[in-house]
Amino acid sequence: MTLATGFILQDAYKAGYAVPAFSVHSTDMVDAVLDEAEVEKMPVLLQIGQRAIRNGQMETLTNHIRLVASQYKIPIAIHLDHCRDTSQAVKALRSGMTSFMMDASAQTFSDNVRLTGEVVQMCHAINMPVEGELGAIGGVEDDISVDDKDVVYTSVEAAVEFIESTAVDSLAVAIGSAHGMYKREPKLDLVRLEDIYHNTSVPLVLHGGSGISQTQIRKAIKFGIAKINFDTELRLAYVKGLGSAVGKFPDDPFSLGEHAKQALRTVVKEKIDYCRP
Repeated sequence: MTLATGFILQDAYKAGYAVPAFSVHSTDMVDAVLDEAEVEKMPVLLQIGQRAIRNGQMETLTNHIRLVASQYKIPIAIHLDHCRDTSQAVKALRSGMTSFMMDASAQTFSDNVRLTGEVVQMCHAINMPVEGELGAIGGVEDDISVDDKDVVYTSVEAAVEFIESTAVDSLAVAIGSAHGMYKREPKLDLVRLEDIYHNTSVPLVLHGGSGISQTQIRKAIKFGIAKINFDTELRLAYVKGLGSAVGKFPDDPFSLGEHAKQALRTVVKEKIDYCRP
């Protein structure tokens, strides 16, 4: 299927479902996610994060996705997660990604607006959509760590001003989710989300989807969440699948990989079901 992000998010936003955005760290993970998404007939965003980039995987993963995309009928997009400088944004453009998230949320509001706006202007010149972030989402992901005391929820007033000032195509909001695994299930601030939804007109994004119940996710989708990020549970399932297969296939790399991919597909299916209307 043709690689694109914009129409995927807009369709989800208008039709009342969410596109699952799965972080991938290897070509095996790419294949497992796409195989399961194809079976489930669900559009999917494959996210490449900062950990994969630090390990030199940006071009490898992007090239692999572009190579195999034509084998699938579902809409597929390649998304760079948590980009924090324009030089990496340029690399993403050149590598063939179809969208990315500009994360200047650790900056002051004015600097976040300025930096995100600059990237949006550059990307819109070639019709590439940009996701912005407003507020501070807790937890740990790649090299990003936000302590609970530093979490800042997104206000409706700031969201409206940010979208108008930057022209972002989607907005990641801080409403109680967190990166990584939760010690206990979080309680999303759905009242806040509903307020943001009724005062804005772009798809909203929920980071830290791992560990959030289907009930809360379904409610969030009703209030404009059109993209949900999943990472931690996928990594844990894949690594656990590898570990449990080592004794069974000590000298068979192919079977070892297939076992891990099947473990990952089980989680992918669950999250896809969460994202349906």
